[in-house]
Amino acid sequence: MKYKCIIFDCDGVLVDSESISNSTLVDMAKSIGVTIQLDFAMTHFLGKSLQFCFDYIESLAPRKLPDTFEEEFRERTFEAFRTQMQPIPGVHELLSKINIDICVASNGPAEKIRLNLTTTQLIDRFEGNIFSAYDIKSWKPNPELYLHAAKSMGYTVEECVVIEDSLAGVQAAQAGGFDVFAYVNSHTEDLFKNLDIPLFHDMNNLYNLLN
Repeated sequence: MKYKCIIFDCDGVLVDSESISNSTLVDMAKSIGVTIQLDFAMTHFLGKSLQFCFDYIESLAPRKLPDTFEEEFRERTFEAFRTQMQPIPGVHELLSKINIDICVASNGPAEKIRLNLTTTQLIDRFEGNIFSAYDIKSWKPNPELYLHAAKSMGYTVEECVVIEDSLAGVQAAQAGGFDVFAYVNSHTEDLFKNLDIPLFHDMNNLYNLLN
């Protein structure tokens, strides 16, 4: 294998959490008078910081968001994660074949990352190698999170590859100088059509790309 370390995004790459998070955002926006279509949220909120999503909703709202908006979002999504979260199809099989170092770097808080990885029985593969944007106060599309993850794992940028599913995440990886592969679906494939990076639709394809 060309690389010595694989840096995975979490949401949408390891765990199928995006539909849960975005459905919750759509429902909560509706409760304060803002109508957002789920397809729009799945495309435009993908990979963005939670603050970006809140700012967008607030820009359309007749009033400021309630002070409890984030707390309610966390409570509702965490409960859904505990009961509904599934791993991305094929990810367990992929990880069983990989014999180099791996880590996860996500815009989400560390407790959310650990909850999602625990629920999907992936935590044993990543415990101790979990990097959150909240820990360094820098969110994708800024490259600092991926640079921090590579340095903490003991590797240069050139020795790592980033696995992403969002435009913001790909932009972060590219800004840091990393090779990056994008996991795409029918909602997102067009976002990457002008980027000269490998795209894949399932984890079997990714294993072949890595080798």
